[in-house]
Amino acid sequence: MDLTRHRRDYDNAPLDPAELDDDPLVELRRWVDLAAAAGVTEPNAMTLATVDAHAHPSARVVLLRGLDHGLVFFTNYDSRKGRELATNPHAAAVLCWLDLARQIRVTGTCARLPGDDSDRYWHSRPVGSRLVSAASPQSSVLTDAAELDRRIEQLGRHHPDGEVPRPAHWGGYRLLPDTVEFWLGRPDRRHERLRYRRRGGPGWIVERLAP
Repeated sequence: MDLTRHRRDYDNAPLDPAELDDDPLVELRRWVDLAAAAGVTEPNAMTLATVDAHAHPSARVVLLRGLDHGLVFFTNYDSRKGRELATNPHAAAVLCWLDLARQIRVTGTCARLPGDDSDRYWHSRPVGSRLVSAASPQSSVLTDAAELDRRIEQLGRHHPDGEVPRPAHWGGYRLLPDTVEFWLGRPDRRHERLRYRRRGGPGWIVERLAP
């Protein structure tokens, strides 16, 4: 298959470092808001990469659910990513908006959220989502599609009022960044790359990288 003909030129204006916020997470929020305002579907979708004990990487798309001093997402702790983060908390994330020719790369370490934070988000979710998350043995092999249906139906009978408690195997993580790189597509592949890197103490160093 020849994919070389699929080519696009970009026309974004250059990034002005003076206009960037000193805090990369504030700047990240601006870019997410820009994507949302542009009508991007699920502008908070991000690819999360983790590594197992044998240095084998895996990646999947998760939803960014919060931004404070890190990037917050939720998952099943017994899933592949949960097991890998328990062994190696280092992770990388990418938010990419192709229509805007913008991308953000984040590297850092993940830590579990306090239970109260996970509880608050859990109870904000639709009942159906809670039932599936509680019933699903995520990343495990199912005998057939009906197995999950049976699990969900059984759990629903136990909680006819829809008040499904958060299971111990489900909750949130916060990705605490060490680096945050902002990429902007420019004409003739002269792309902009500005990377925030943590100082030894408070604050960030901003560096321009070659495209």
